[in-house]
Amino acid sequence: MKIKIGIIGLGYVGLPLLYVFSKKYHVLGYDININRIDELNSNVDRTLEISEAQLIEMKNNNAILTSEPKDLESCNFFIITVPTPVDKNKTPDLSLIIKASELVSSYLKKGDYVIYESTVYPGATEEVCIPILEKNSGLSLNDDFYCGYSPERVNPGDKEHTIDKIKKVTSGSNEFSRKEIDKIYSSVITAGTYSAQSIKVAEAAKVIENTQRDINIAFVNELAMLFNKIGIDTREVLEAASTKWNFLKFYPGLVGGHCIGVDPYYLSYKALSLGFNPEIILAGRRTNEFLASYIAGRIVKLILSNKKRTENIKTLVLGVTFKENCPDIRNSKVFDLIDELEAFGLNIDISDCLADNLEVENYYGRKLESKPDVKNYDVIIFGVFHDQYKTIKTSKEHIVYDVQAKAQFFNERL
Repeated sequence: MKIKIGIIGLGYVGLPLLYVFSKKYHVLGYDININRIDELNSNVDRTLEISEAQLIEMKNNNAILTSEPKDLESCNFFIITVPTPVDKNKTPDLSLIIKASELVSSYLKKGDYVIYESTVYPGATEEVCIPILEKNSGLSLNDDFYCGYSPERVNPGDKEHTIDKIKKVTSGSNEFSRKEIDKIYSSVITAGTYSAQSIKVAEAAKVIENTQRDINIAFVNELAMLFNKIGIDTREVLEAASTKWNFLKFYPGLVGGHCIGVDPYYLSYKALSLGFNPEIILAGRRTNEFLASYIAGRIVKLILSNKKRTENIKTLVLGVTFKENCPDIRNSKVFDLIDELEAFGLNIDISDCLADNLEVENYYGRKLESKPDVKNYDVIIFGVFHDQYKTIKTSKEHIVYDVQAKAQFFNERL
């Protein structure tokens, strides 16, 4: 079979995947956002995951970038990489993956494969997605087409652990498809693959990867609050404890983004639907969700201890993306921190050297200061510490709070 791969969704996951597949296969990248396609065709990736040279290389390999659904007609191997966020009630929002399934079902043919990479709860692919594919196409799973799940393991902003250098979990709807899907991925993933025994196992493996990190970070965040009361530096404690070979070193901090701050809600949603109360999972979430409020309180106390009134000072928050050296603003908890500080009456400006101003305005209703002069502010808060901030000079006149503890000078840090 001559393989033509169609990737639906060209964000932080889909675009790097399209690039690695383009080295060996005919590929087509589809995204509903016309502006995104235009930018990529102009060799610009606003996510900074793929360089201009790589985009040119990809197109030289005859990769097609399109926002026209009909172009998917020629594909026989569909990979769905759309976002799966949670709503304001922390309930899984599967609307985009449902729409993507409906789209693919319009072009599904006998012998085709549909692979999901979007993070979901165990059982979602078989309970939600496959019925849509079967109903809309009139085809039957494993008789006419095959399905699989291969969870994304992209680490945004990480240029060392790129998509081809991270071991890939694969799975299929039957033994035949399991082997075929693994063969396709293993041909481009240099780190190798792991073929899971079922789609549910692959789904569960993905969702617990980030839930485990969330719980561990929550533990360290709780320790940071405790050690603050005791009067010792959390990072110094972690350095001492990590001298033991089996100590797992996690650092305290705000937990946002499209994975760690979201995936535990998918797992807890499934657990609660089965009548099981996931106490540890939700306890970790409560701790991490509380952290922005805790940090805001610490900052206000710091200001008052310097005998300054909160309503009379100017505050600058530097770095509002969900992690350093990455332009991704999705589910960034820095904005929760800003909301908390404003509730205390602080006058706040925000800036970020990587975030897109229009995206920030659309997502959060806020505008970024393009080149703020730190000399004009009383309080400097480093929300995330991008590499570009290493050259920023603060003075002893400033009150400096560093969430990630990476600034050279600070009055307090988490």
